[in-house]
Amino acid sequence: MPGQICARALQGRPTFRYFTWHTCLLGIMGCAIMMFLINAIYASASIAFMLLLLLLIHYLSPTSSWGYISQALIFHQDTTIFNTYTTYTTTYANFNTNATDTTFNTLSKNTTYTTYIVYTTTFNTLHVRKYLLMLDVRKDHVKFWRPQVLLMVSNPRTAVGLISFINDIKKSGLYVLGHVQLGELNTLPSDPLQSQYDSWLSLVDHLNIKAFVNLTLATSVRHGVQHLLFISGLGGMRPNTLVLGFYDNNPPEDKLLGLVLSSSGPRDPEDQQQQKPFHFPSLRGDAATEKSMDPQEYVAVIADAIKMLKNVALARYFHDFQRTRALLPAEKGAGVYVDVWPVNLLRPDSSSYVDTCSLFLLQLACILNMVRAWRRARLRLFLCVEEGRSLRGTKEKLGQLLKELRIKATVYTVPWDSQVALHWQRQSRAEKRPLDPAQEQPEQEEDNLEEPEVEEEEEEYVNSFPSNGARLSDNYLLAVNRLILDQPCLSPAVRFLYLPRPPADTRRYTTYLRQLDLLTLNLGPTLLIHGVTPVLTTDL
Repeated sequence: MPGQICARALQGRPTFRYFTWHTCLLGIMGCAIMMFLINAIYASASIAFMLLLLLLIHYLSPTSSWGYISQALIFHQDTTIFNTYTTYTTTYANFNTNATDTTFNTLSKNTTYTTYIVYTTTFNTLHVRKYLLMLDVRKDHVKFWRPQVLLMVSNPRTAVGLISFINDIKKSGLYVLGHVQLGELNTLPSDPLQSQYDSWLSLVDHLNIKAFVNLTLATSVRHGVQHLLFISGLGGMRPNTLVLGFYDNNPPEDKLLGLVLSSSGPRDPEDQQQQKPFHFPSLRGDAATEKSMDPQEYVAVIADAIKMLKNVALARYFHDFQRTRALLPAEKGAGVYVDVWPVNLLRPDSSSYVDTCSLFLLQLACILNMVRAWRRARLRLFLCVEEGRSLRGTKEKLGQLLKELRIKATVYTVPWDSQVALHWQRQSRAEKRPLDPAQEQPEQEEDNLEEPEVEEEEEEYVNSFPSNGARLSDNYLLAVNRLILDQPCLSPAVRFLYLPRPPADTRRYTTYLRQLDLLTLNLGPTLLIHGVTPVLTTDL
């Protein structure tokens, strides 16, 4: 546990109270002082013997199956140096770009600051190369899993709130802002992306986030996202989660202009005149036209990411998201809440909360709650239960699971019999149910031999998502949407929902997207999440 905390591993969540790194350091210092006060020779010999054992274990130990704390420490060191390197590089570039003649005359007399930045950047570059070579993807373990996010941004002018929110949820992991510009390099006189990097890096500075920028040129958005998923990152630091904005027809709003004006308000008039504007494309005119891709291609991007074993998250209603406003209680004396629905709402027959995707939802919600700004937020888990099942028993089982995973959350059981009754599976069962069992008994005896085969074919048909998605009615989806909205609780700051896999039949991609649209209608800031890799464990 101490090693996980030093490496900022997300699994290191001690349940005992009154624990901080300050008390841990105080205990180490006190123990060391008492050892030397008792006998300095024996204390020195024991420390030397312990270091020798550590070196022997590090270099001679066989391959283990419980993870390597050294890999987690190296990753944390890499991210720290990477962020420092980016800060110094950007500061130096902005300084050279914005400096006036008077500034250069001053620097000719005193170049200490510039020399410090150059030497620090060189030092960090050498250490980054060293530690990246030490990262080994073959030694990855679920205990040290971190969210390494690739956020695809079509136009930063409309994604300011989402960029800031994902910066919180990636806690101590890799964060990459990706953008695809349509075009072919052989038809252009020069690379059009080189002139855009300055604006993207300036955006990172203004939002005060720790992120890298990756831009690519492709003939389609789908191919561009594939390029970024393949090549983003370096060594063992590569994105494992793809975040996309939701595909809808909401009119775009320019949130970047207001941000620049508010950030430049308290500055001097001379600084405001010297500040360069962001050179990003203007917003598209009509919400339903001029999009860079159609619904078919959008769902294809999701399917491609899942094929590449990347977790996927779709963010909706984050165009107007502001963290400071979201963290304000809705009522005086009330708290801030994060709601999690860890069940597949499109499949009532598979309402399980222990699959990989559900556990991934729980982990991301817990990570958000671990961020300093969201630490006072409370997690609420909503478990949908049908009539006939033990509400108390189901709630106790989920509570025990949360205790083992060291996740603090309040569990709410939600009866949804009226919503499930609108599902096509329940309606088809009701239609097939005989009115008079005595009249149907002879026919059932005649077809008794053929019944198991029919039931097997029907079960395969039911478990196939394309057939399930094709038969879902709008009434059922709207009823589930209303169930989420009508909970007798205060509105949350953000919701986490289960994202089903896209259908295998590409002809149903548009239907799949429309179902997600109805499910999340007017829910406020919502993340639809699909996880493909295990991220939680009870092992220490």
